[in-house]
Amino acid sequence: MKPWVKIIIGLTLGVITGLVVGHEIDILERVGKAFIDLLKMLVGLIVFSSLVVGMCHISDPKKLGRIGFRTLIFYAVTTVAAISFGLVLVFLLKPGSGLNLPLPPSSGPNMGIGLMDFIFSIVPSNPFASFAEGNILQIIVFSIFFAFAITLAGEKAKPVLSFLESVSEVMYALTHTIMKLAPYGVFALIATAVGSIGLKVILPLLIFLLCNFIACFLQIVIVFCLSLKYLAKLKIAPFFKGMKDAIVLAFTTSSSSATLPVSLECARDHLGVSGDIAGFVMSLGSTINMNGAAIGQAVSAIFIAQAYGIEITFVKIIILIFVALVSAIGAAGIPGTGIVMLSVVLNAMGLPLEGIALVAGVDRIREMMSAVVNILGDAVATVYIAVKENQIDKKQYHAVTWLE
Repeated sequence: MKPWVKIIIGLTLGVITGLVVGHEIDILERVGKAFIDLLKMLVGLIVFSSLVVGMCHISDPKKLGRIGFRTLIFYAVTTVAAISFGLVLVFLLKPGSGLNLPLPPSSGPNMGIGLMDFIFSIVPSNPFASFAEGNILQIIVFSIFFAFAITLAGEKAKPVLSFLESVSEVMYALTHTIMKLAPYGVFALIATAVGSIGLKVILPLLIFLLCNFIACFLQIVIVFCLSLKYLAKLKIAPFFKGMKDAIVLAFTTSSSSATLPVSLECARDHLGVSGDIAGFVMSLGSTINMNGAAIGQAVSAIFIAQAYGIEITFVKIIILIFVALVSAIGAAGIPGTGIVMLSVVLNAMGLPLEGIALVAGVDRIREMMSAVVNILGDAVATVYIAVKENQIDKKQYHAVTWLE
């Protein structure tokens, strides 16, 4: 049985159990908390190892030339645009308002801090303390400096990089193992939630999905289409014709990384992009460019804050944008990325991790559209860079048909 099917079953049984029992069940509350603790256990080392390894591979001087700079800027701008669409919609539709969930005992209303306080508070004085306290922003900052140091040290630092690559693979395997417990964790958490609040959570979840889908649609129509027309100066229709195989695969598998081979084939054989440009830009994008995932994190975080009645300050929005941008690198190649990286965002914003239960059951549905946006973002960047570097066959691009 597919993992997402198990999670849906866990969600359904959790709703039924919560409705039948009608109040919180102590043992299920403990099981749900244990699952949340397991997610917390993963986050620090996942972010550190994946971020350092990803940056060191990206920071190869041969790659970070003109093409690399353009690619990174394009990815950063489109990701911020994606987050902005998600934020505007979730604040307009307010899917979490009215749920009035009680704050978990382990958390409470977070004291607001000033922007300057936030900026300086992310600098770690003791990285080991940052890991022990689960301070994700400080871990991210330490990871960035550590990656630069490895790059500067050159050959002598290769054993350290190799070790962290092994750590990253181990955390990958551990995450895969723990995510097998997700159906049971979701069952326990949602049964506890529904037992306390009833069926009023269903409509907010539908509005939550609507926010995600509309934001994804806006990202495709406004950002991607305008980029093709005005930056790449190409017709829009041939692009979607050429990428149709990758779009279908991404939607059905909900995996942008699994779709990468098909995306590369579409870019080279249908859109006329040179193999070198397609290989570099798309491979880089599959690691760091997660427009769809960024939308999901932004909408999910604000939805959970609304559900618990927690005020979202300007500083927390800045934190959200920053973490969503950087965590795209840390999320590379991790199964169950949506749930795991959401815990990073919630942790950094000081929001209850128990809120993950609200969105876990519908996360697979969200990821279907999210994966499509992810792969299209990579493909648009690839076409744009290819045009700028004069490494695209425009005749082949414009000649593509729906039958190819």
